[in-house]
Amino acid sequence: MRATMDESGNWHTAAERAAFVRDILDRIGDKWSVIVICRLGKGPHRFNELRRASDGITQRMLSSTLRALERDGIVTRTVHPTVPPRVEYALTETGHTLLDVVKALAHWTDQHVDVIRAARADYDQRTHTTD
Repeated sequence: MRATMDESGNWHTAAERAAFVRDILDRIGDKWSVIVICRLGKGPHRFNELRRASDGITQRMLSSTLRALERDGIVTRTVHPTVPPRVEYALTETGHTLLDVVKALAHWTDQHVDVIRAARADYDQRTHTTD
Protein backbone atom coordinates (compact mmCIF):
# COMPACT_ATOMS: atom_id res chain seq x y z
CA MET A 1 0.00 0.00 0.00
CA ARG A 2 1.46 3.34 -1.02
CA ALA A 3 0.61 6.54 0.76
CA THR A 4 -0.96 9.29 -1.28
CA MET A 5 -1.17 13.02 -0.82
CA ASP A 6 -3.64 15.56 -2.08
CA GLU A 7 -2.62 18.57 -4.19
CA SER A 8 -1.53 20.54 -1.11
CA GLY A 9 0.79 17.77 0.09
CA ASN A 10 -1.41 16.50 2.91
CA TRP A 11 -1.81 12.81 3.68
CA HIS A 12 -5.33 11.45 3.39
CA THR A 13 -5.11 9.19 6.45
CA ALA A 14 -2.69 8.30 9.22
CA ALA A 15 -2.51 4.79 7.78
CA GLU A 16 -1.30 6.21 4.45
CA ARG A 17 1.40 8.24 6.17
CA ALA A 18 2.45 5.17 8.18
CA ALA A 19 2.68 3.14 4.98
CA PHE A 20 4.92 5.79 3.45
CA VAL A 21 7.14 5.83 6.54
CA ARG A 22 7.49 2.03 6.33
CA ASP A 23 8.43 2.39 2.66
CA ILE A 24 11.18 4.87 3.57
CA LEU A 25 12.45 2.64 6.40
CA ASP A 26 12.59 -0.30 3.99
CA ARG A 27 14.76 1.78 1.65
CA ILE A 28 17.18 3.29 4.15
CA GLY A 29 17.43 0.14 6.24
CA ASP A 30 18.32 -2.31 3.52
CA LYS A 31 21.82 -3.78 3.46
CA TRP A 32 23.09 -2.03 0.36
CA SER A 33 21.64 1.38 1.17
CA VAL A 34 23.38 1.36 4.56
CA ILE A 35 26.69 0.41 2.94
CA VAL A 36 26.36 3.06 0.21
CA ILE A 37 25.43 5.74 2.75
CA CYS A 38 28.48 4.86 4.85
CA ARG A 39 30.80 4.90 1.82
CA LEU A 40 29.45 8.26 0.64
CA GLY A 41 29.88 9.62 4.16
CA LYS A 42 33.60 9.72 3.39
CA GLY A 43 33.01 11.95 0.37
CA PRO A 44 31.80 11.77 -3.23
CA HIS A 45 32.50 8.57 -5.15
CA ARG A 46 32.26 7.46 -8.73
CA PHE A 47 30.11 4.44 -9.51
CA ASN A 48 32.97 1.96 -9.90
CA GLU A 49 34.68 3.25 -6.75
CA LEU A 50 31.48 2.53 -4.84
CA ARG A 51 31.20 -0.89 -6.44
CA ARG A 52 34.76 -1.85 -5.51
CA ALA A 53 34.30 -0.54 -1.96
CA SER A 54 31.02 -2.42 -1.48
CA ASP A 55 32.14 -6.04 -1.58
CA GLY A 56 29.52 -8.34 -3.08
CA ILE A 57 27.21 -5.78 -4.64
CA THR A 58 26.33 -6.29 -8.29
CA GLN A 59 26.36 -3.49 -10.82
CA ARG A 60 22.60 -3.79 -11.19
CA MET A 61 21.96 -3.66 -7.41
CA LEU A 62 24.27 -0.67 -6.94
CA SER A 63 22.57 1.16 -9.79
CA SER A 64 19.14 0.41 -8.34
CA THR A 65 20.20 1.43 -4.83
CA LEU A 66 21.70 4.71 -6.01
CA ARG A 67 18.59 5.55 -8.05
CA ALA A 68 16.32 4.89 -5.07
CA LEU A 69 18.49 6.94 -2.71
CA GLU A 70 18.61 9.76 -5.25
CA ARG A 71 14.82 9.63 -5.61
CA ASP A 72 14.47 9.90 -1.82
CA GLY A 73 16.76 12.95 -1.70
CA ILE A 74 19.55 11.17 0.17
CA VAL A 75 22.08 11.05 -2.66
CA THR A 76 22.90 13.43 -5.50
CA ARG A 77 24.20 12.39 -8.89
CA THR A 78 26.47 14.87 -10.65
CA VAL A 79 27.53 14.42 -14.28
CA HIS A 80 30.73 16.30 -15.08
CA PRO A 81 31.09 17.43 -18.72
CA THR A 82 34.18 15.43 -19.62
CA VAL A 83 34.84 12.80 -22.26
CA PRO A 84 33.83 10.25 -21.23
CA PRO A 85 31.37 11.83 -18.78
CA ARG A 86 32.43 11.54 -15.14
CA VAL A 87 29.56 10.80 -12.76
CA GLU A 88 29.89 11.27 -9.02
CA TYR A 89 27.52 10.40 -6.22
CA ALA A 90 27.43 12.27 -2.91
CA LEU A 91 25.24 12.55 0.15
CA THR A 92 22.81 15.43 0.32
CA GLU A 93 22.33 17.44 3.50
CA THR A 94 19.52 15.04 4.39
CA GLY A 95 21.82 12.12 3.62
CA HIS A 96 24.40 13.47 6.06
CA THR A 97 21.80 13.60 8.83
CA LEU A 98 20.93 9.98 8.01
CA LEU A 99 24.64 9.09 8.11
CA ASP A 100 24.73 10.16 11.76
CA VAL A 101 21.87 7.76 12.53
CA VAL A 102 23.49 4.91 10.58
CA LYS A 103 26.80 5.47 12.38
CA ALA A 104 25.01 5.39 15.74
CA LEU A 105 23.33 2.11 14.76
CA ALA A 106 26.66 0.65 13.65
CA HIS A 107 28.24 1.72 16.95
CA TRP A 108 25.39 0.11 18.91
CA THR A 109 25.82 -3.10 16.89
CA ASP A 110 29.56 -3.16 17.53
CA GLN A 111 28.98 -2.64 21.26
CA HIS A 112 26.46 -5.51 21.44
CA VAL A 113 27.77 -8.04 18.92
CA ASP A 114 29.01 -10.48 21.58
CA VAL A 115 25.74 -10.33 23.53
CA ILE A 116 23.74 -10.88 20.35
CA ARG A 117 25.99 -13.76 19.26
CA ALA A 118 25.50 -15.45 22.66
CA ALA A 119 21.73 -14.86 22.56
CA ARG A 120 21.51 -16.43 19.11
CA ALA A 121 23.50 -19.47 20.20
CA ASP A 122 21.29 -19.85 23.27
CA TYR A 123 18.12 -19.51 21.21
CA ASP A 124 19.35 -21.96 18.59
CA GLN A 125 20.27 -24.48 21.28
CA ARG A 126 16.88 -24.12 22.99
CA THR A 127 14.88 -24.41 19.79
CA HIS A 128 17.17 -26.81 17.90
CA THR A 129 17.04 -24.65 14.77
CA THR A 130 19.25 -25.67 11.91
CA ASP A 131 19.42 -22.28 10.18
